[in-house]
Amino acid sequence: MPVVLVPPARLERWVVNFEARHGATSYAVEDGGLRGEAADGSSFVARPPFAATYDAVPDVGALLAASGPPDRWGVLLVRKGGFAVARLEGARMVEHKIGQRHVQGRTKAGGQSQQRFARRRDNQARQAYEAAAEHAARILRPGPLVTGGDRTAVDEVLTDARLSGMRLVEPWLPVPDPRRAVLDQAIADAQSLSVDVTNA
Repeated sequence: MPVVLVPPARLERWVVNFEARHGATSYAVEDGGLRGEAADGSSFVARPPFAATYDAVPDVGALLAASGPPDRWGVLLVRKGGFAVARLEGARMVEHKIGQRHVQGRTKAGGQSQQRFARRRDNQARQAYEAAAEHAARILRPGPLVTGGDRTAVDEVLTDARLSGMRLVEPWLPVPDPRRAVLDQAIADAQSLSVDVTNA
C-alpha cells in the first residue's frame, strides 16, 4: 500500500486522475480521513497533515479547507553532516538556520589509529548535534514539529531540555544533508496530505 504526499494545490487534480484510471468513485469519511472507493475496487484514504484528523463531510474541497498548516509550527532536519531548522507561521517561514559541520568519515586503519578516528568522529558528531540543538532552541516555539534526516541524530538533538515543548508529528522526512533546497522541499512535504493508495 504506497503512501504518497500530495501538496494541497494538487489534491483535486490527483483525485480527478484517480477517477480517470479507476472509474466512478464514492466518498466517505473514515479513519480520520477522506476515503475514496473506485468502481474497480481500488481505494485511497487522504489524511490532513500535522497528525490532524478529518471528520466533516465526504468532500475533497472540505478536506482541503480543513488541511491548512497550524498558526505556529517548525521543521528540524539533522544528519551527521549538518542541520536545518525553521519556524513557520502558517505557510510563511519567519526564521531559519542551516548549518554544516565536518564529521570525519570512516577510516580503514586498524588498532589504536581506528579508535582515535572513532573518538574524533564521535566528538565532531556531538558538537554538530549541540549546535543544532542550540539553534533549534533559539528559533523554534512549542508546538507541532516535523522532523527528518537521520533518526539517531534527531533523537540526540531532541534530548535537549529546551526542546521539551515540541510535539512531533508525521511525516518523518528521510532527507539528505540539509541545504536550503532540501529545507524548502521538507516544508512543502510537511504541509502535504498523506494519501494511502490500495490498487485493486
